[in-house]
Amino acid sequence: MKSGIHPVYQKVLFVDNATGDQWVSYSTTATSEMREFQGESLPAIRLEISAFSHPFWTGQAREMDTEGRMDRFRRRYGMKR
Repeated sequence: MKSGIHPVYQKVLFVDNATGDQWVSYSTTATSEMREFQGESLPAIRLEISAFSHPFWTGQAREMDTEGRMDRFRRRYGMKR
């Protein structure tokens, strides 16, 4: 491998802005914000949405039905909710 062309792969703290959940993982993303987590000072990456706050993963997803198309599809192909 060539030296000096690869980004730094480091331990980072991901923070979900919607719920406040935090977890540690590894990333090459650079940030200037640092946070203390479990006695370690880690670069913090803020996320607008993650699996902790996304409606699909939290079970709060809603189906959007316009003009009864979903009901008509279910009747035609015999699918139940």
